[in-house]
Amino acid sequence: MLPGALQHDALSRARRTSHAAVGVIRTDRLLLRPARPDDLLPLHSIFSDTGAMRYWSHPAHEDLEPTRRFLEGFMTEDAKNRFEYIVEFDGTCIGKAGMWARPEIGYILHPDHWGKGFAYEALSAVLPRIFERHEDLEHLTAECDPRNAASVKLLEKLGFRQTGLIEKNFLYGETEWCDTAYFRLDRPN
Repeated sequence: MLPGALQHDALSRARRTSHAAVGVIRTDRLLLRPARPDDLLPLHSIFSDTGAMRYWSHPAHEDLEPTRRFLEGFMTEDAKNRFEYIVEFDGTCIGKAGMWARPEIGYILHPDHWGKGFAYEALSAVLPRIFERHEDLEHLTAECDPRNAASVKLLEKLGFRQTGLIEKNFLYGETEWCDTAYFRLDRPN
């Protein structure tokens, strides 16, 4: 059973609150929209922050080029495998959320916006849309470092359940072996 935010009624509410343009979702506080070139510097402020990147797939970006490559990939259409949004608050890009590699979701916010419920708000709007757009998708997955307690709590609040844990299977940077917790969210009935 999905939490109330992800049940079928929530999808109807998300449709009512969405912007008329395809690919844009409005929530109470956020605008979820496709990426655009002017997101480069706000995204770089996230991807160059060591705190934000602590549990990401690689350490913080030391220069702008990796962020530029990320944004170019983000802006490249791949409707079969990706369904991602920029998370915008008060007119500023504060992160990203969505399905980045079918069926895996991912999200990241600038640390200035942690602990305010923005990730939950964004994903509560995006997850039903993913299932609606990808009718053949039976489940979504997520991976995270189990030390990232806030992310584990968020995934559980969204209805994901942990399906596995592998110790020391991920090399972060050049020297730190980390564990990976695996999560799954089945398609709602």
